[in-house]
Amino acid sequence: MSSFSGIWVPLVTPFHQGEIDFAALKSLCARFLKRGVDGVVVCGTTGEAPMLTKEEQLQVLDAVLEIVPGQQVIMGLSGTHMPVIRAMQDAILERPVAGLLIPAPYYIRPSQAALVTWFTEIADHSTVPVVVYNIPYRTGVHMELETLRQLAKHPQITAVKDCGGSIDLTLSLIADGELDVLCGEDVQIFSTLSLGGAGAIAASSHIFTEEFVALINQFKKQDIVAARKIFFGLLPMIRLMFSAPNPAAIKYALSLDGLMDNELRSPMLPAPENVEHAIRDFLNQRSR
Repeated sequence: MSSFSGIWVPLVTPFHQGEIDFAALKSLCARFLKRGVDGVVVCGTTGEAPMLTKEEQLQVLDAVLEIVPGQQVIMGLSGTHMPVIRAMQDAILERPVAGLLIPAPYYIRPSQAALVTWFTEIADHSTVPVVVYNIPYRTGVHMELETLRQLAKHPQITAVKDCGGSIDLTLSLIADGELDVLCGEDVQIFSTLSLGGAGAIAASSHIFTEEFVALINQFKKQDIVAARKIFFGLLPMIRLMFSAPNPAAIKYALSLDGLMDNELRSPMLPAPENVEHAIRDFLNQRSR
């Protein structure tokens, strides 16, 4: 079974005057590899994938693959129309990726049986592992434990990005040991790792990336005290990064270092002034 673990950065998509800034994107990828991340996720929520055309999504993936080895790249794939999903899946699988990150069909709120059928059809058609993205506050549907257990029997479904909001669900999945449990709620990274989770897909790891990598390394050494110290040092920043709709705060923080423009696509807006002010103050204090 393929294994996903450690810190994976769900990449923002840089824009410049409305167009994708591929130079900034590649620079970010090189930066994260240098800092030791285990991989990157392309065209997830943080990457504003719904605001990209399918062609743009593939262009972003191709640009990332120029910098990041395929075994360190997971590609997001979402939608509600299976023929469109399958066509995009075929296009993605022409590229060397490590896996696909797939949420439940959003808005329509399918039954648990329908979710099993949906994910099974995608996994049957996949030549790479599938990471199930359980994020009910975005999709409108909770993936129940028994549903995830049933999906875990599929040989291509190997991991879950856990944003389910249920500690009982997280505990049960970790205890089962059938899926790699990747924390998707950044404030819960320490608790998930402490319980035996495999790692995290952490949007806030765009900032102070090396400290997130150090956090994972302390868990590998079983030094819980050192890991706790790193996490609580990161926690104020993590909270700031989600004090505006993601990825507005992250893009602003990156723009302060000149890594990209502070630009998002509609309907997303830049972070409000009070959030920008708080981010500047925090980063200035950390740099002293």
